[in-house]
Amino acid sequence: MAAADRSILSDTVNAINYDIELFDLELGGAFSFQGIVKIQVNIKSATKSITLNAHHLKIYNCEIFGQRTTDISYDEESQRVTLVFQEEIIASSDAVLSIRYAGTMNNSMAGFYRSKYKPAITPAESVPMDGEHHVMFSTQFESSDARRALPCFDEPNLKATFDVSIEIPEDQTALSNMPEKEVKQGKAGLKTVVFERTPMMSTYLLAWAFGDFEYVEGFTQRIYHGKQLPCRVYTTRGLKEQGRFALENCHQVVDYFSEIFEIDYPLPKMDLLAVHEFSHGAMENWGLVTYRTTAVLFDEKQSDAKYKNRVAYVVAHELAHQWFGNLVTMDWWNELWLNEGFATWVGWLAVDHLYPDHEVWSQFVTEAVQTAQNLDSLRASHPIEVPVRDALEVEQIFDAISYLKGSSVIRMLSGHLGVETFLEGVSAYLKKHAYGNATTKDLWAALSKASGKDVNVFMDPWIRKIGFPVLTVAEEPGQIGVRQSRFLQTGDIKSEEDETLWWVPLGLKTDPKAAGATTKALTKKEDTLRDVDETFYKLNSDQIGFYRTNYPPARLELLGKERHKLSVEDKIGLVADAAALAVAGQGTTAGFLVLVERFRDEKNKAVWSQIISSLGNIRSIFADNETLGNGLKAFTLRLVTPATEETGWDFTPNENFLTGQLRALLISTAGNAGHAKTIAEAKRRFEAYQKGDRSAIHPSLRLAVFQIVVREGGKPAYEAVLNEYSSTTSIDGKETCLLALGKVQTTDLVKSFLDFQFSGKVALQDVHTGSVSLAANSTVRNALWQFIKVNWDTVSKKLSASSVVMDRYLKTCLSKFASHEVGKDIEVFFKDKDTKGYDRGLVQVSDTVQANANYKERDEALVLEWLKTHDYV
Repeated sequence: MAAADRSILSDTVNAINYDIELFDLELGGAFSFQGIVKIQVNIKSATKSITLNAHHLKIYNCEIFGQRTTDISYDEESQRVTLVFQEEIIASSDAVLSIRYAGTMNNSMAGFYRSKYKPAITPAESVPMDGEHHVMFSTQFESSDARRALPCFDEPNLKATFDVSIEIPEDQTALSNMPEKEVKQGKAGLKTVVFERTPMMSTYLLAWAFGDFEYVEGFTQRIYHGKQLPCRVYTTRGLKEQGRFALENCHQVVDYFSEIFEIDYPLPKMDLLAVHEFSHGAMENWGLVTYRTTAVLFDEKQSDAKYKNRVAYVVAHELAHQWFGNLVTMDWWNELWLNEGFATWVGWLAVDHLYPDHEVWSQFVTEAVQTAQNLDSLRASHPIEVPVRDALEVEQIFDAISYLKGSSVIRMLSGHLGVETFLEGVSAYLKKHAYGNATTKDLWAALSKASGKDVNVFMDPWIRKIGFPVLTVAEEPGQIGVRQSRFLQTGDIKSEEDETLWWVPLGLKTDPKAAGATTKALTKKEDTLRDVDETFYKLNSDQIGFYRTNYPPARLELLGKERHKLSVEDKIGLVADAAALAVAGQGTTAGFLVLVERFRDEKNKAVWSQIISSLGNIRSIFADNETLGNGLKAFTLRLVTPATEETGWDFTPNENFLTGQLRALLISTAGNAGHAKTIAEAKRRFEAYQKGDRSAIHPSLRLAVFQIVVREGGKPAYEAVLNEYSSTTSIDGKETCLLALGKVQTTDLVKSFLDFQFSGKVALQDVHTGSVSLAANSTVRNALWQFIKVNWDTVSKKLSASSVVMDRYLKTCLSKFASHEVGKDIEVFFKDKDTKGYDRGLVQVSDTVQANANYKERDEALVLEWLKTHDYV
């Protein structure tokens, strides 16, 4: 994307170094702060004005070469400030622009902000209060919020070095990207912490934090800069022991990435910080990675084991960025995927390296690939590399395309080139562009050189074009024909939307015992594969390719019968494709139901996860038809009962991680499908739990049990779980309760729950969690939409502080509907609203609702007939 197509600052003045002093922090009241930033700049040509980025800052005065500004003008819309001087400033490679300013430590989870929390133990005396809560302070600058904390040239390719000092209370701890350089005695009860200079890096990677912190520490096995590298996990006081699992992962992953990238981690320390309020999952600030608490803390006694998997992955993802994103940064936001797609893929690679028994690539297929394909099958999707004119637009592309489609096509490419060859090319790319910026073409060039293949030729459509293909299979004796066309969830592809020709690795497997598959690729619209053994074949072996496969009905049924010959990833792909093709009208729901009926004897958690997810979506779409809904509920119950009863309730010592996760999934599904014994046992255990026997419910079964009792137990159960939300000390406990409370069955409890969510008792970062559960609950989904409409002023005021939070909330709350009338109602409601920051999300909602409604109208009678024929109705 050419510079002329970007809304960027003039290149007349560039920063070389920022020397930042933060002082007079108001710990209470308005939470203001004072700052001085001295920016060493390179002035390429004489000028009378300098424009940089600033947002919600008050600039008092500026000086350069002894000359003060005569005018300071703000452009709020573009978040820029222009400093005007009376005399022309001469060209210089060593000028210093000094700016005195003030800002606010806000509560919007962006810029320099404060996070509320309830201390685990008595905090330091100086820790301030915000209402009923204590607070800690940290930064979140990606993508364009460094400008909220200091006037700066806030673009990813305007790299500089940074010196930071901050004045804080003596009994608190300050952190930044680099280690502490010195501590100076300040005014009464205060100290100034000065940090070492950072390497060259983008403004969005700058970070600092302070609060009542403590830490656990470990060291790498490898030697860096002559010694083992210190790794620490910082928390507010009383929580540090819950950081030990992340710590164990941290030092091992730093070593692993240093080895596979063939570049030693370049900074002298690696800190991880748990932040109590956080808009995303984590942020890869160089040397000081910040996380929401559930992504970095884990309590071996109280936490649901699924969070262990999450912590391992998120820690690895953010550490991958220390090289891919921090050391080498995308040139502009249109290539965000270079950061996020790669960090996602290599994060999974690291978890697989550390925990091979977790079978993470099957989890990747059922979570990452399917989530990406669901979004990318909408007209309102976008290419992986998407034009971004203004950096303020970029928040909406921190989505499943940049992260999950990006990582999926990297997995496809690495599978084609071979992982070792792929990493060899990545290493060369990182070495060539270290401390600088790079583009997608730079990565392709390095991979092409390493592999001897022209990577750009076959990858370009995957990156620059919207969507992905479905391969339709036609069978003839001894051969199969395959044809590619763009896959749309709405099933109404137009010829002008189907012009992309993708390079599609066919991965044809004809021998179920063979380790590999054919390396042939489809490089034209259609082709014929000859000499195919008709007794068994499967395309897209292990779901390496990012596409769906539409088999003839008889072949789909045959693959279902021969499912034991398939890999776990193949089973997941078969189920997911059959369900998606039914929604699009290219397959049938009956075909999907016949297929999954055969999986009653399945043992694998990831396969069950896909079956239950796909079936749950179909149940959700047809839920308004009571007879049909009950039939699908009966189908679900009959499907999961054998596995649920075989797996049972009790965890055994040294049990496989995935077995425990499968148990939780099956109990939740069976209970919510009306399995009488499961419901009775859940109620029994919950009653014992309420009476004080906390061992009655295993931490990994809390969500399943809470969901069942809320669904079945009316107001008393709702109030009991609401009380648990207030009293839980488990890091993941509040999230668990919010998800469970969404299972309420009456509109009065929906109203009560939503009032609670917007009362201030639920952290802004978590407001969407309970509403996601309500949206997935077909009984009360309409009540959720009515609440949003009636209380829009409240909802908007609460969520609009962060466009990320607002976009996420609306997409997750409104995408489950399957009614053209509701779709139109949503469109009309938002027609006169200022939807900047979430407009793309609303178009995606509209597309999804339309696809669901089309599917419901088309298949409703056919599905009901099938259920009657097979005695489910």
